[in-house]
Amino acid sequence: MKYLARVLSLLTALAGLTAPAQAEDRALLGWGRLFTNDTLGDGYDRWRTGAYTVSIAYGPGWQGVAPDRFGQLLEFRLRSELIAPQSLTAPAANDRRFVGAITLGLHSYARLGEADLRAGLDLTFTGPQTGLGELQNKIHTTIGLDETTILGDQLPNNTYVSANAELSRELNLGSARLRPFLEVQAGTESYARIGADLTFGTYGKGALMARDITTGHLYQVIRSRQDEGFSFLLGGDVAQVYSSVYLPEDDGYVLEDTRTRLRAGVNWQGENAGLFYGLTYLSEEFEAQTEGQMVGALQLRLFF
Repeated sequence: MKYLARVLSLLTALAGLTAPAQAEDRALLGWGRLFTNDTLGDGYDRWRTGAYTVSIAYGPGWQGVAPDRFGQLLEFRLRSELIAPQSLTAPAANDRRFVGAITLGLHSYARLGEADLRAGLDLTFTGPQTGLGELQNKIHTTIGLDETTILGDQLPNNTYVSANAELSRELNLGSARLRPFLEVQAGTESYARIGADLTFGTYGKGALMARDITTGHLYQVIRSRQDEGFSFLLGGDVAQVYSSVYLPEDDGYVLEDTRTRLRAGVNWQGENAGLFYGLTYLSEEFEAQTEGQMVGALQLRLFF
């Protein structure tokens, strides 16, 4: 990608700002990935149709909780996402445009008393330059689906910077753990969000967990030996939405003022492998969207 040098320069500069730990003191602590797709949910291919995220944790060490100083523990994030109208061959005139987006991010985690803080910057590329629309079309035709006809009207090439932060705190409730959180973002989509996640079992205990942008599910980045066995998860949140480059006002889209997400999941963790599956209901994002949707999330973990 022709913007790769610019991206690497930005991430290097951002990492340089996190000076509390010297580069030679940092090491790879873990990595995680999450695949989301509505085919794993309601079975359709529309709206928030699919995404794949890879997170890499890098820092001086991991003791089961984030360090006291912001900038020591870093998460490098690479994410690709497809957003589409309800039909890929004959979309309604008032449906959303196709979006292919690739995001590179740098985030850091720290403890603030009994609370956890995550904050960082993301650089998002949109448009034909990502190649995601052509890739999806090739996959569809290979497996016998109709060729996509909407790529000529996709969101154009552009680059956006977003700032995102989340403040959360874990509360022990006997056999369950509750994590309320506040999240704010300014950039590709600007919003303020409040929600909570309830875990029955040990999933995430002693691990570094990152939050998926689409579904809100927490996925494991740094492994913990404390979370073996089965766990069940429930969660939800509501966001006040102020703007979205994915739904431009100039194109006549009217944003829904609020977005709601309701999610549930199950996790199994063994000694050398783990599996997470989650299901999330996403409410409508713009007035012409006819209904909400169900999106599935999957994470397979293998340890060697």
